[in-house]
Amino acid sequence: MTTGVLIFAYNNEHIDYLAMANWSAKNIRRHLNLPVAVVTDQQVPTNYRFEQVIHADTKSRNQRKFADISENVTWYNTNRTDAYTLSPWKQTLVLDADYVVVSDQLKTIITIDKDFVAHKTAYDVTNNSNDHNYFGRNRMPMSWATVMMFRRSNQAQMIFDCMTMIKNNWNHYCNLYGTMARTYRNDYALSIAQNILSGHTLSYPAIPWALANVSHEHQLTQLDQDTYRVDYIANNKPRWITLKQDFHAMGKGHLGAIIANNS
Repeated sequence: MTTGVLIFAYNNEHIDYLAMANWSAKNIRRHLNLPVAVVTDQQVPTNYRFEQVIHADTKSRNQRKFADISENVTWYNTNRTDAYTLSPWKQTLVLDADYVVVSDQLKTIITIDKDFVAHKTAYDVTNNSNDHNYFGRNRMPMSWATVMMFRRSNQAQMIFDCMTMIKNNWNHYCNLYGTMARTYRNDYALSIAQNILSGHTLSYPAIPWALANVSHEHQLTQLDQDTYRVDYIANNKPRWITLKQDFHAMGKGHLGAIIANNS
């Protein structure tokens, strides 16, 4: 069975996601020894190394504000639902471009005897932010599209087909699940799809650990190749912690600065 990583990378006026994907690919090879395919609408620089480049347009866009970027940015995030169709691998690990790999922990997911898994819980590494695990008026449990593993199967295809249906009828599902913001989110679509396909029982397999998030408002810096520092405020006092684990960098500006310094 061919196994590899798929990363979506659509640049906007502030964030170079393609550079993030290239930087992430280096970490993936060091720790996971897996090939990487990138999905983009950009011309890939000749010094970037991906095993495969998949050119695909993203047909819609959203606006989103990140705390470490002072204005709204264009957010091209809606074609993650095409991962099943676009992936060249029989077993695929889908990662956000801003997911930082510093260990071989994700190898565990590859060995899970399930056709689809994603994170069902997440936490802020500082324990200093709002609950990440629910959304909407009725506090729907969140599934995270940041890290997904799927194998070519009817089950996995149904999940992505259902996510596409939800995306195409987004206003309806916003009303049904009581989401305050109308911006489309892959996490919400995945959560709703898994809920539907489980017969609304919320019973489905998941990655057996919580997703570590570094929130937008926290300062992220790199100490060495696989060690990071997170500065934050708690009880009106400056604090910091050291990270040496995989994590989701929600502050795109901070991660972009780290990658620029490593170029």
